[in-house]
This record gives sequence, structure tokens and C-alpha cells, in this order.
Amino acid sequence: MKKLISLLSLLICSNAFAAGGFTWMSSLSKATGLDQVLHHAFPTVHHTEHIVTFIFVGLIFLVITLLYRMKVTNVEAAVVPDKGVTFRNIVEMYGSFIYGQAKAVLGEETAPKYYNFVASLFIMIFFSNAIGLIPGFLPPTESINTTLALGVLSFVYFNLKGCKELGTLNYIKHFAGPLWHLAILIFPIEIISTCIRPISLALRLYGNMFGDHMVLGTFSNLAPYVVPVVFLFLGLLVCFIQAYVFTMLSMVYISLATAHHDHDEHHAHH
Repeated sequence: MKKLISLLSLLICSNAFAAGGFTWMSSLSKATGLDQVLHHAFPTVHHTEHIVTFIFVGLIFLVITLLYRMKVTNVEAAVVPDKGVTFRNIVEMYGSFIYGQAKAVLGEETAPKYYNFVASLFIMIFFSNAIGLIPGFLPPTESINTTLALGVLSFVYFNLKGCKELGTLNYIKHFAGPLWHLAILIFPIEIISTCIRPISLALRLYGNMFGDHMVLGTFSNLAPYVVPVVFLFLGLLVCFIQAYVFTMLSMVYISLATAHHDHDEHHAHH
């Protein structure tokens, strides 16, 4: 009985293996030689297991996408919903949830344009956060390299969409503000505040996930039989909230970058 309790405690504690220096992704990358490839490709990155885990998360997302596509291969299957709690219904519930959030932030007409990006961003971050709750896995978002890459992705995306919707010159002009005589003051402030956004996104996600992982590991060592169960649920909540905050802020930035386009169209019709 004691051995069974010890085994359950080991499985519950997500830091049980990682605390001893063992992770599944690290072992896999060493066994396949992938760590050497990553070391040559990214010589300044020392913790390549985060990269391998992020690739693994991407493969999970790809498999889920392909499985869902197989479920709705024909019109009849796409129209008629499944009964009960099924894989397809869970995916569609997620899609409805994200689409509702996109409509609330971006507007009903604009939301479909950016839905694919927003839905993909949320699920990738959530999976990257939540995989750290599985024994032997380090969450990719515990590395500043991963979170900064996600922040830069969001930054590049909303700037490209702003240039596309407004035109590059008009998009740059909007940083100067509505009053030309204050442009020399407002323009550098707006540029700096915009460039800080990917850093703030990255640090917020990294700090919260790193802190959550440390808290879970510390309390698991103090009370390995009871506390991990409680903190696993709290950790899952943190994983969701951080993915939600990152995605919502990205949508806000997209809205700010493309808002003037709708404004200009409104004046063009009058």
C-alpha cells in the first residue's frame, strides 16, 4: 500500500522528474541526436528541451486539427452535431468560445479575419503551459526564449495587419496622433510603447508560468501526498488564465492597429 501511495505521489507531482534533472524531452533529444542539431542551430540557447517540447506541442495541435478535419469531411457530418461529450463537440465548444471572445474585442465583422490566428495562438499557449503539469515535462513557456518568440509573433502579426488594412504610410502616420503640432512628441512615445508590447507579453507569461512551476515544485516537496492535487488544479487554472490574457491582449493590439481603417471607411460613406 505504501508503494502504491508513493507511486501515485510521484505521478501527481509534475516536478518529480524535472527536479532530479530528468525530462522526457531532454532524454528524447539526446537519444535521437536532436540536442546536437539544436545546439548548432541555436548556439546561444542552453535549454533545448523547451524547444523540443514546443515542437511536440505543435505536433499535438496538428494531430488534433487533422482528426477534427476527418470528423467533418462531408457536408452531412459538418452540419449534424454529435451527441454527448465527444472529441468533435469539445473542439467546437472551444471554437465557439474563442469566436465569442474575438467578436467581443474585434467586432462581429472583423472577428472572422483574425479568428484562425487567435484560436491557434490560444491553444498553442495553453498546451505549452499545461504540458508542464505532466510528470517529466517542462513547459516551453517557462523559458523566456519561447515567450519572447510568442510576443514577437503577436507583434509582427498586428503590425502587418495594420499595414495591410491602412496602408503602410497611413499606418506609420497614425503613430503621430491627430494633432500635427504634437506629432514630434507623440510619435516617439507611441513607437516606444508599441515596441514594448512583445516584451511585456513575454515577461508576463514567463514570470507567471515560472512562478507557478516553482510553487508547485516547492509545495510538492513539503507535502507530497496531498498538496500536489490542490496545486495541480490551481496550476491548470493559471495555464488557462495566462493563455487567455496573452490572447486577449493580442486581440486588443490587433484592434488598435486596424481601428482607423474602419473609421476611415465610415467617413468615406458619408
